Amino acid sequence: MKKLAALFILTFLVGVTNAGVIIIEGKYQNKNLFVQNFFGNSGVGFCAQEIKVNGKITTDETNSSAFEIDLSALQLKFGDKVTIEIIHKDGCLPKVLNVDDLKPKPTFEILAINISEEGLLKWTAKNESGSLPYVIETFKWNKWIPVGEVNGIGSPENHDYAFKVVMHSGMNKYRVKQKGSDDLPRYSKDVSVNSSTQKPSFAVSKNKSIDFSNETAYEVYDAYGVVVKKGFGKNVGIDNLKKGTYYLCYDNHVTEFSK
Repeated sequence: MKKLAALFILTFLVGVTNAGVIIIEGKYQNKNLFVQNFFGNSGVGFCAQEIKVNGKITTDETNSSAFEIDLSALQLKFGDKVTIEIIHKDGCLPKVLNVDDLKPKPTFEILAINISEEGLLKWTAKNESGSLPYVIETFKWNKWIPVGEVNGIGSPENHDYAFKVVMHSGMNKYRVKQKGSDDLPRYSKDVSVNSSTQKPSFAVSKNKSIDFSNETAYEVYDAYGVVVKKGFGKNVGIDNLKKGTYYLCYDNHVTEFSK
């Protein structure tokens, strides 16, 4: 998955003596960038010399200790790709103070979401401001658990997505979410479907393994709530676990067993 992020590349420009460039890439989020400028290495004049946005020189005034790159004046649309070049003197580096404001944030709106009896989750979304993964989550074992990802296209138009889930017995509940650079996720509503999948049985075999009648997702916790086993299958090796009481999460159920 290609992640949109700020890229800082120091290089030398052809035709410009003793100069470098900082390149920043991202998506326009209706915010300008603010730059902390410094004096050049010689102590005469400021470090930043020229600003280019998408290859065009801007009229931003760089001859000060701090200045603004005015993206709002460039007729950009929300979510447009932006490449900013800050041409500067050699031996110094201007500092962009809010580079994260070019990283995409979860702004999607769900127009429709549904889950079929066969476990095909479909949703239609619009108003995406950048390519972020949709994380598919299911609710079981008293918590939301991620079960897969689908890359978002990242543009404002309507987009259709689908993901095949492996259902457990009984009622299945699903939702999708995206998370941006600020770690604040955005969620869809949840959808549910009742599955005809049979609940597997299990047995603890000679304190060496847990054997399920059918393949299932599972987690094993110790008495302190620490996950000691996790996976998907018909068998869980427990011969390396210490004696004591453990909690077993499998299918859509939580129980306990002793070793």
